[in-house]
Amino acid sequence: MTDITFRVHPSPVGRILIVASPAGLVSLHPFDEPLDAELARVATALHALPAPDDGAGGDIDRQLDEYFDGRRREFAVELDWRLVSGFRRAALEAVRDIPYGETAGYGEVAISAGSPGAARAVGTACATTPFSIVVPVHRVVRSDGSLGEYGGHPEIKRYLLDLEREALGLLAPAASVA
Repeated sequence: MTDITFRVHPSPVGRILIVASPAGLVSLHPFDEPLDAELARVATALHALPAPDDGAGGDIDRQLDEYFDGRRREFAVELDWRLVSGFRRAALEAVRDIPYGETAGYGEVAISAGSPGAARAVGTACATTPFSIVVPVHRVVRSDGSLGEYGGHPEIKRYLLDLEREALGLLAPAASVA
């Protein structure tokens, strides 16, 4: 029996896989592959197959819905960092400090994480984060201000940034990408 559980939550950016342990969220990210393939990928990283549980991640589903409705600007959830260590964790911790509706460059995040020359490593941390949305890697942009890929889905990154700017009254309503 595993203490790692999962559930899937619908959202405007597609299905979101929520994987949790008693310590907190282990992974949370949108996916478009078949669920079995996504679970196999997660199981490989964890060396354990998560068990289905409608309560996985506590009230994160409510928090996600509030975020997508423009009513939540920060997530109140514990993170289980077992899949992240070293500079990747420092970079993701720094990303958590980027204010709602704003962006920062990879180099700026590297400086905040204590390694000014590590902009590419910040890019790797953002690209491989197990915590999409709740750790706002979508707020990290290239030095020229262009968006970058966001896991091969720049349209999701644009949607999330527009959603936040709309909630702040800086943009017209965003359209769903799902």
